[in-house]
Amino acid sequence: MDGVPIGRKVDLKAYDSYEKLSTAVDELFRGLLAAQRDSSAGGMVNKQEREKAISGELDGSGEYTLVYEDDEGDSMLVGDVPWHMFVSTVKRLRALKSSELSTLSLGSNKQGKMKG
Repeated sequence: MDGVPIGRKVDLKAYDSYEKLSTAVDELFRGLLAAQRDSSAGGMVNKQEREKAISGELDGSGEYTLVYEDDEGDSMLVGDVPWHMFVSTVKRLRALKSSELSTLSLGSNKQGKMKG
């Protein structure tokens, strides 16, 4: 996360919706994010901040947003296409800081579908 390749594989067949995938990603990276917050704050992070989830990752309202690279090499926001289309075209899934989305050239942006 945040520019650090993790190299985890996610079996998309284990999920049947974006919401379930989002929950799984949140659980997978919750400990990593807590460690990052602790180290960047010199160990002075309160319990509430340490347990904060990656909420809002599907609509861009949270600290992190899920994006993916499709089979054509375009970057897209997770949730922009129907689930079955996403599963059949996704090649790489990334969790980016929401503040960095404006610097990424998203394929969905070309189609006018980018979420706020």
